[in-house]
Amino acid sequence: MIYQDPLAYLLGLEGIALLDAWAGEHDREFTEARLAEIRRLLDDEKLRDRGVHAEWAGTVTAYRQQSADYDANAGGGLFDMDEPVVAEYLNGREPGVALDAACGTGRFAEFLAERGHRVIGVDSSPDMLAHARRRVPDGEFHVGELNALPLADDSVDVIVCALALVHVSRLEPVLAEFARVLRPGGDLVISDVHHELVTRGSVIKATGPAGEPLIVTTHRHDLGDYLRAALSVGLQVRRCEEPRGAWHDGPLPDPAPEIGGWQDWPWSLMAYLPSALRAAGSHPSLVIWHFQLPEP
Repeated sequence: MIYQDPLAYLLGLEGIALLDAWAGEHDREFTEARLAEIRRLLDDEKLRDRGVHAEWAGTVTAYRQQSADYDANAGGGLFDMDEPVVAEYLNGREPGVALDAACGTGRFAEFLAERGHRVIGVDSSPDMLAHARRRVPDGEFHVGELNALPLADDSVDVIVCALALVHVSRLEPVLAEFARVLRPGGDLVISDVHHELVTRGSVIKATGPAGEPLIVTTHRHDLGDYLRAALSVGLQVRRCEEPRGAWHDGPLPDPAPEIGGWQDWPWSLMAYLPSALRAAGSHPSLVIWHFQLPEP
């Protein structure tokens, strides 16, 4: 059971900002502004007694509900952040057999097919795969799990896995499968939700049969978790990037008048108090890895 309270969320953002100030990133004026804002939040009637209990849910359940609108939501802006980096990592790669692991609606399957690769997609959600098959009609798509890929050893030249490992409790079995199916000299590109953004509430939500709130099981992997899992199966690091969101740039928008419903949290809460988001928002949103399996 998870308990989410909008007042606690906004106070948490303020707390992160105050810790940054404590570490020397901001001045006294900033600190006093945060403290004054906290006092206003504690007196805000709109934030009182609004907490919600939610249960953990599996990916298949949630993505059945999310599949129709998944591309329209563009991953909450994360698609625009990872696609240019993935394209840069794979720039100049000769066409071959490419696996879109946890392919979802086929976003990267389409990307790879357009670059001349023969595409294979694997996902645990039949509903997401239905969209992928329409998007890439010449692709080969399978229902499957990342820790038991339905592919032969040494069968692919490129693997892209985007925004999926955040749902995996242990990275070692998945990275071992990637290394198993990847040919020597092959490239593995992983884009994942950064643990900092997960802490700030970037999770997939759904509802149960009676409308009860559900949150997809989500894990916060440190950079070392990916690194240890990859190195243990012989993968070598080529590059790593931690893109940041754009919310700390430009003028602050006017605060939204309402906090919205639970399904809209935390994004509507950030809009309700954009100054707190700006104060605590200069942290990575994604981690994007480029690994390679060396030639023998």
